[in-house]
Amino acid sequence: MSDEGWRAFLAAEGIEEWAVLHGGPTAVYRTSSLADAAALAQVIAAVPGLNSTHAQINLLSSQVTVRLTRDQLVMERSHVELARAVSAVAKAHGAVADRSAVSEVQVAISAKPDAIDLGFWRAVLGYAPMQSDNAIDPLGNSSTVWMQELDAAKPLRHAMHIDVSVPREQAEVRFAAAVAAGGVVVDASHAPSYWILADRSGNKVCIAAWPDGAVEPNDGDAGEERAD
Repeated sequence: MSDEGWRAFLAAEGIEEWAVLHGGPTAVYRTSSLADAAALAQVIAAVPGLNSTHAQINLLSSQVTVRLTRDQLVMERSHVELARAVSAVAKAHGAVADRSAVSEVQVAISAKPDAIDLGFWRAVLGYAPMQSDNAIDPLGNSSTVWMQELDAAKPLRHAMHIDVSVPREQAEVRFAAAVAAGGVVVDASHAPSYWILADRSGNKVCIAAWPDGAVEPNDGDAGEERAD
Protein backbone atom coordinates (compact mmCIF):
# COMPACT_ATOMS: atom_id res chain seq x y z
CA MET A 1 0.00 0.00 0.00
CA SER A 2 1.28 3.45 -0.91
CA ASP A 3 0.34 6.88 -2.26
CA GLU A 4 1.50 5.96 -5.77
CA GLY A 5 -1.87 4.64 -6.93
CA TRP A 6 -4.04 7.62 -6.03
CA ARG A 7 -1.41 10.10 -7.20
CA ALA A 8 -1.29 8.40 -10.60
CA PHE A 9 -5.08 8.52 -10.71
CA LEU A 10 -5.13 12.27 -10.08
CA ALA A 11 -2.51 12.84 -12.78
CA ALA A 12 -4.37 10.81 -15.41
CA GLU A 13 -6.38 12.36 -18.24
CA GLY A 14 -9.93 11.52 -19.23
CA ILE A 15 -11.28 11.05 -15.70
CA GLU A 16 -11.99 14.65 -14.74
CA GLU A 17 -15.45 13.76 -13.40
CA TRP A 18 -13.89 11.57 -10.70
CA ALA A 19 -12.69 12.76 -7.29
CA VAL A 20 -10.34 10.92 -4.93
CA LEU A 21 -11.87 11.08 -1.45
CA HIS A 22 -10.61 9.55 1.78
CA GLY A 23 -12.61 6.47 0.79
CA GLY A 24 -11.34 6.14 -2.76
CA PRO A 25 -12.15 7.33 -6.31
CA THR A 26 -15.79 8.41 -6.58
CA ALA A 27 -18.13 9.78 -9.24
CA VAL A 28 -21.79 10.82 -9.14
CA TYR A 29 -24.04 10.64 -12.20
CA ARG A 30 -27.41 12.36 -12.47
CA THR A 31 -30.26 10.43 -14.09
CA SER A 32 -33.89 11.23 -14.93
CA SER A 33 -35.53 8.59 -12.73
CA LEU A 34 -34.94 5.66 -10.37
CA ALA A 35 -35.56 3.23 -13.24
CA ASP A 36 -32.94 5.05 -15.31
CA ALA A 37 -30.53 5.01 -12.37
CA ALA A 38 -31.05 1.26 -11.94
CA ALA A 39 -30.46 0.66 -15.63
CA LEU A 40 -27.25 2.70 -15.50
CA ALA A 41 -26.06 0.81 -12.43
CA GLN A 42 -26.63 -2.48 -14.25
CA VAL A 43 -24.47 -1.53 -17.22
CA ILE A 44 -21.77 -0.06 -14.96
CA ALA A 45 -21.69 -3.28 -12.94
CA ALA A 46 -20.95 -5.16 -16.17
CA VAL A 47 -17.78 -3.14 -16.89
CA PRO A 48 -14.97 -5.73 -17.21
CA GLY A 49 -12.73 -5.87 -14.15
CA LEU A 50 -14.99 -3.85 -11.87
CA ASN A 51 -16.24 -6.84 -9.92
CA SER A 52 -12.75 -7.63 -8.57
CA THR A 53 -12.12 -4.17 -7.09
CA HIS A 54 -14.67 -4.25 -4.23
CA ALA A 55 -16.49 -1.44 -6.02
CA GLN A 56 -19.62 0.12 -4.56
CA ILE A 57 -22.64 1.42 -6.50
CA ASN A 58 -25.38 3.36 -4.67
CA LEU A 59 -28.74 4.36 -6.13
CA LEU A 60 -31.08 7.23 -5.36
CA SER A 61 -34.15 8.28 -7.29
CA SER A 62 -32.17 10.46 -9.68
CA GLN A 63 -28.51 9.59 -9.28
CA VAL A 64 -25.93 6.83 -9.22
CA THR A 65 -22.80 7.03 -7.07
CA VAL A 66 -19.86 4.83 -8.04
CA ARG A 67 -16.84 4.17 -5.85
CA LEU A 68 -14.14 2.04 -7.47
CA THR A 69 -12.69 0.95 -4.14
CA ARG A 70 -13.42 1.93 -0.56
CA ASP A 71 -9.74 2.19 0.34
CA GLN A 72 -7.69 5.05 -1.08
CA LEU A 73 -4.42 3.29 -0.15
CA VAL A 74 -5.06 0.25 -2.34
CA MET A 75 -5.65 2.20 -5.52
CA GLU A 76 -3.71 0.92 -8.53
CA ARG A 77 -3.07 2.23 -12.02
CA SER A 78 -5.75 -0.16 -13.27
CA HIS A 79 -8.35 2.03 -11.54
CA VAL A 80 -7.66 4.72 -14.14
CA GLU A 81 -8.85 2.47 -16.96
CA LEU A 82 -11.85 1.38 -14.92
CA ALA A 83 -12.80 5.01 -14.31
CA ARG A 84 -12.55 5.77 -18.02
CA ALA A 85 -14.70 2.75 -18.83
CA VAL A 86 -17.37 3.69 -16.30
CA SER A 87 -17.37 7.28 -17.58
CA ALA A 88 -17.84 6.08 -21.15
CA VAL A 89 -20.75 3.85 -20.15
CA ALA A 90 -22.40 6.67 -18.20
CA LYS A 91 -22.02 9.09 -21.10
CA ALA A 92 -23.47 6.57 -23.56
CA HIS A 93 -26.42 6.13 -21.19
CA GLY A 94 -27.05 9.88 -21.16
CA ALA A 95 -26.11 10.38 -17.50
CA VAL A 96 -24.49 13.65 -16.43
CA ALA A 97 -21.54 13.68 -14.03
CA ASP A 98 -21.82 16.03 -11.04
CA ARG A 99 -18.63 16.56 -9.03
CA SER A 100 -20.43 18.98 -6.71
CA ALA A 101 -22.45 16.04 -5.36
CA VAL A 102 -19.37 13.98 -4.48
CA SER A 103 -18.50 13.91 -0.78
CA GLU A 104 -17.79 11.58 2.10
CA VAL A 105 -18.15 11.89 5.88
CA GLN A 106 -15.80 10.17 8.31
CA VAL A 107 -16.04 10.03 12.10
CA ALA A 108 -12.65 10.41 13.78
CA ILE A 109 -12.40 9.04 17.33
CA SER A 110 -9.26 10.00 19.19
CA ALA A 111 -7.60 8.46 22.23
CA LYS A 112 -4.20 8.02 23.83
CA PRO A 113 -2.17 5.17 22.26
CA ASP A 114 -2.78 2.86 25.23
CA ALA A 115 -6.53 3.49 25.13
CA ILE A 116 -7.30 2.96 21.45
CA ASP A 117 -10.33 0.67 21.43
CA LEU A 118 -11.11 -0.01 17.78
CA GLY A 119 -12.46 -3.47 18.57
CA PHE A 120 -15.21 -1.91 20.67
CA TRP A 121 -16.29 0.45 17.90
CA ARG A 122 -16.30 -2.32 15.30
CA ALA A 123 -18.42 -4.49 17.59
CA VAL A 124 -20.93 -1.86 18.73
CA LEU A 125 -21.48 -0.53 15.20
CA GLY A 126 -21.42 -3.91 13.49
CA TYR A 127 -18.59 -2.60 11.31
CA ALA A 128 -15.88 -4.51 9.47
CA PRO A 129 -12.12 -3.87 9.46
CA MET A 130 -10.47 -2.27 6.44
CA GLN A 131 -7.15 -0.85 7.61
CA SER A 132 -5.65 -1.41 11.05
CA ASP A 133 -6.89 1.97 12.28
CA ASN A 134 -10.45 2.10 10.94
CA ALA A 135 -13.80 0.40 10.53
CA ILE A 136 -16.32 0.48 7.68
CA ASP A 137 -20.02 -0.13 7.34
CA PRO A 138 -20.32 -3.52 5.57
CA LEU A 139 -23.52 -2.25 3.89
CA GLY A 140 -21.68 0.75 2.49
CA ASN A 141 -24.28 3.22 3.77
CA SER A 142 -22.75 4.89 6.81
CA SER A 143 -19.61 6.83 7.63
CA THR A 144 -16.22 5.23 8.13
CA VAL A 145 -14.82 5.35 11.67
CA TRP A 146 -11.14 6.22 11.98
CA MET A 147 -9.18 5.80 15.21
CA GLN A 148 -6.61 8.52 15.77
CA GLU A 149 -3.80 8.44 18.31
CA LEU A 150 -3.47 11.48 20.54
CA ASP A 151 -0.05 12.66 21.67
CA ALA A 152 0.61 10.91 24.98
CA ALA A 153 2.12 14.13 26.37
CA LYS A 154 -1.05 16.16 25.85
CA PRO A 155 -3.64 16.51 28.63
CA LEU A 156 -6.57 15.67 26.34
CA ARG A 157 -7.52 12.00 26.78
CA HIS A 158 -10.23 11.58 24.16
CA ALA A 159 -12.08 13.51 21.48
CA MET A 160 -14.26 13.13 18.39
CA HIS A 161 -14.53 15.20 15.25
CA ILE A 162 -16.02 14.90 11.77
CA ASP A 163 -14.01 14.80 8.54
CA VAL A 164 -15.75 15.90 5.34
CA SER A 165 -13.86 14.83 2.21
CA VAL A 166 -14.82 16.72 -0.96
CA PRO A 167 -13.44 17.39 -4.46
CA ARG A 168 -10.72 20.05 -4.53
CA GLU A 169 -12.88 22.72 -6.21
CA GLN A 170 -15.72 22.14 -3.73
CA ALA A 171 -13.76 22.53 -0.49
CA GLU A 172 -13.78 26.32 -0.36
CA VAL A 173 -17.42 26.36 -1.47
CA ARG A 174 -18.34 24.05 1.41
CA PHE A 175 -16.20 26.12 3.80
CA ALA A 176 -17.97 29.33 2.78
CA ALA A 177 -21.38 27.70 3.20
CA ALA A 178 -20.45 26.50 6.68
CA VAL A 179 -19.24 29.94 7.74
CA ALA A 180 -22.39 31.55 6.33
CA ALA A 181 -24.41 29.11 8.43
CA GLY A 182 -22.70 30.32 11.60
CA GLY A 183 -19.61 28.14 11.64
CA VAL A 184 -16.60 29.32 13.64
CA VAL A 185 -13.22 29.15 11.90
CA VAL A 186 -10.79 27.34 14.19
CA ASP A 187 -7.83 27.02 11.82
CA ALA A 188 -7.48 28.06 8.19
CA SER A 189 -3.68 27.95 8.10
CA HIS A 190 -3.62 24.65 6.19
CA ALA A 191 -5.87 25.81 3.34
CA PRO A 192 -6.36 24.74 0.62
CA SER A 193 -5.59 21.26 2.00
CA TYR A 194 -8.13 21.54 4.82
CA TRP A 195 -10.03 23.92 7.09
CA ILE A 196 -11.05 23.31 10.70
CA LEU A 197 -14.38 24.76 11.84
CA ALA A 198 -16.63 24.37 14.85
CA ASP A 199 -20.25 24.95 15.70
CA ARG A 200 -21.26 27.35 18.48
CA SER A 201 -20.78 24.57 21.05
CA GLY A 202 -17.21 23.91 19.93
CA ASN A 203 -17.80 20.61 18.11
CA LYS A 204 -15.16 20.40 15.39
CA VAL A 205 -15.29 19.44 11.73
CA CYS A 206 -12.56 19.34 9.11
CA ILE A 207 -13.36 20.12 5.48
CA ALA A 208 -10.64 18.38 3.48
CA ALA A 209 -9.69 18.82 -0.16
CA TRP A 210 -6.92 16.28 0.32
CA PRO A 211 -6.27 13.83 -1.28
CA ASP A 212 -8.18 15.09 -4.33
CA GLY A 213 -6.34 18.42 -4.14
CA ALA A 214 -3.03 16.58 -3.69
CA VAL A 215 -1.78 19.28 -1.32
CA GLU A 216 -0.19 17.62 1.65
CA PRO A 217 -1.02 18.92 5.15
CA ASN A 218 1.75 21.28 6.22
CA ASP A 219 2.53 19.45 9.45
CA GLY A 220 2.51 15.98 7.87
CA ASP A 221 -0.25 14.86 10.24
CA ALA A 222 -3.47 16.71 9.67
CA GLY A 223 -5.44 14.18 11.70
CA GLU A 224 -3.69 14.84 15.00
CA GLU A 225 -4.11 18.59 14.71
CA ARG A 226 -7.73 18.33 13.74
CA ALA A 227 -8.70 16.37 16.84
CA ASP A 228 -7.20 18.72 19.43
